[in-house]
Amino acid sequence: MSSKMTYRKAGVNIEKAEQSLQSLKEQIQSTHNEHVLKPIGAFGGFYQFPAHQYRNPILVASTDGVGTKLMIANLMNQHHTVGQDLVNHCINDIAVCGAEPLFFLDYYACGELQEKVYREVITGFVIACREAGVPLIGGETAEMPDMYQKGDYDLAGTIVGVVEKEEIIDGQNIQAGDVILGVASNGLHTNGYSLARKVLLTQFSVHDTIPELQNTLGAELLKIHLNYLPIIRTLRSNFLIKGLAHITGGGLVKNTARVIPDGLQPVFHWQSWPVPPIFQLIQQTGQVPEADMRETFNMGIGLTIITSPEEAEKILDHFRNHSPAFYRIGEITSV
Repeated sequence: MSSKMTYRKAGVNIEKAEQSLQSLKEQIQSTHNEHVLKPIGAFGGFYQFPAHQYRNPILVASTDGVGTKLMIANLMNQHHTVGQDLVNHCINDIAVCGAEPLFFLDYYACGELQEKVYREVITGFVIACREAGVPLIGGETAEMPDMYQKGDYDLAGTIVGVVEKEEIIDGQNIQAGDVILGVASNGLHTNGYSLARKVLLTQFSVHDTIPELQNTLGAELLKIHLNYLPIIRTLRSNFLIKGLAHITGGGLVKNTARVIPDGLQPVFHWQSWPVPPIFQLIQQTGQVPEADMRETFNMGIGLTIITSPEEAEKILDHFRNHSPAFYRIGEITSV
């Protein structure tokens, strides 16, 4: 006679997940502000929209993941950075539309919940949310044996923000002759890791110190995706910005083109900014064609700004000694 089957025997330990979440509640609730009406644990997150602050508010939402950067986190046994990556990536995606983030939700899926890993990931969410002033108001933890191998996990995040309708940054006023400025990235951010892993991990270990990187390979690949919201706030408040693009999968050309009207195109001067050594290492190690590099990676530019030549000079002067650095990297032309 076969033994009785339970959910735990099938590989799902609900009690462990609940205990792990309970132990993190205080951390998570440290991100909350006066607009969050309920602590986590309800069927939904409750957020009181500050309607009195807006004349014609438009909600802006985005969902994203971290991709195979998670595999580097596993190899390094370091998981607090990927939570920060996800929050910052999502914030950037709506900030380039002119939106201010209101709240964040997370999704954590795994084959078997490993409490240390789970705690580190959630701690990363909390760190980034606190730094940005964005409440983490809820999420989902899913333990799915047979769907994921033991030790594997995946992340997704959803951000919701708001912008006044007349302040949406959508590129509709961009014209030929406008200037493209670039703000430096600190590495791959969260895109291109499938190619980077295939190339680099055939030649190196994540624990190898690479002289040209002045870092271990793993530490370089786990650099936290920059949050450009503070820069974007300054740009919106002080300058006339026509378009902004967060440089993610697809690289500079495709992401910048997303905010440019039909009949126009971005033209980049590819030698006008320093390309970080990690990209050079990938290209040289894997003999990766230049076109593939440019379509896969940000190549050292995480944010592009489109504005008039006059405003571009004002912006460059304002941010002259800023970190991350600003560069004049191209212009808009007719097709």
